[in-house]
Amino acid sequence: MDCEVVAIGTELLLGQIVDTNSAWIGEQLALGGINCRLQTKVGDNVERIVTAIRGALERADAVICCGGLGPTQDDLTREAIAAVMGVELHLDEDRADLIRWMFRGRNRRMPDNNLAQAQRPEGAEFLETQPGTAPGLRCPVGDKVIYAVPGVPWEMQQMMTNDILPDLQRRAGLTTVLRSRTLRTWGESESGLAERLAGRISELDELGNPTLAFLASGAEGLKVRITAAAGSEEEAEEILAAEEALLRGLIGDFVFGLDDQTMEAVVLAELRKRGLSLAVAESLTGGLIGARLSGVPGASDVFVGGVIAYSSRVKFDQLGVPEGPVVTEEAAAAMARGVRERLGADVGLAVTGVAGPDEQEGRPVGTVCVGLALRDDVRSFEIRLPGQRQAVRDYTVISALDALRRALQEP
Repeated sequence: MDCEVVAIGTELLLGQIVDTNSAWIGEQLALGGINCRLQTKVGDNVERIVTAIRGALERADAVICCGGLGPTQDDLTREAIAAVMGVELHLDEDRADLIRWMFRGRNRRMPDNNLAQAQRPEGAEFLETQPGTAPGLRCPVGDKVIYAVPGVPWEMQQMMTNDILPDLQRRAGLTTVLRSRTLRTWGESESGLAERLAGRISELDELGNPTLAFLASGAEGLKVRITAAAGSEEEAEEILAAEEALLRGLIGDFVFGLDDQTMEAVVLAELRKRGLSLAVAESLTGGLIGARLSGVPGASDVFVGGVIAYSSRVKFDQLGVPEGPVVTEEAAAAMARGVRERLGADVGLAVTGVAGPDEQEGRPVGTVCVGLALRDDVRSFEIRLPGQRQAVRDYTVISALDALRRALQEP
């Protein structure tokens, strides 16, 4: 079965909102065994929306429209779908009562224009899942189907998972279970990973199951996704576990996590396992490392806190860095030692460098020095990171945390 996605909203075309919904829908369709052939964005104009949907229906068996189901004048998806179907919109009183009930439950007055959300094209039906006031739609067009979901990501995702994907799989006659697992890596390039896995990729090309995909995710690292097809959930999980073990052996310690595990969560778990506490000293990142660490629930049992040593004077006076250049390995080591001692932690992690836009102390943009004080073991190193200011800062965070992860895992 072929499916297309039509994302609706002028804000998407203007770049005011990044269309992450289409990416998520495409990923879920692939995992569900449904082909996603094309994704289209269209502004809030009935004629253009109608043209986009009709074009998608000519090419695909199913179309998922995302966005434009709100109560305001520029929410035109219902009207456009009705035009494609050649029918009128009708107010569904039961759905109107549900929307009224939702507003009462929030102790809010329901504006009259919210009743537009209770309208559906004749012959269409509302999706069962409705987490917000905007109901989704299932609209038959001959032997094809149009789905409509709201643009609010968490609402859309529930409708996709609970209603649309099962319906698409039923229509496609799919009985195969598809499951995926993602290895998260840092420190190796995409071409480097491909080279390491070249032999296995060739083998899997012959076998056909499982399959591998590389997903470059910027400062979140490179992801290697394994997808397995099987007759049951248990069998799929067995295939994934076996392939994960094989790939870990080929990739080595570049793998830092699995699926949704973040680098900071992995580092905190390693510290917790060893009964160690952590303090950080940050210059160019200005608190980003501390924010990432403190964003993990339960971090306070191992993360003591940090010092934002943005000014050189703070490095000298508060962290004991010797007077002189501060974008050096020596300064990073002194920062790590100083923050460990002053905050009473077992481990000190520090970063200093040049995020840009201009060079500093004669050092080019992207120069970063990382210091690590693990009890009496103090070490530091220098790296060169790509990109403009924010990219350098983001890459510094994960690079420093990865250095700590590797140090903690040393025998």
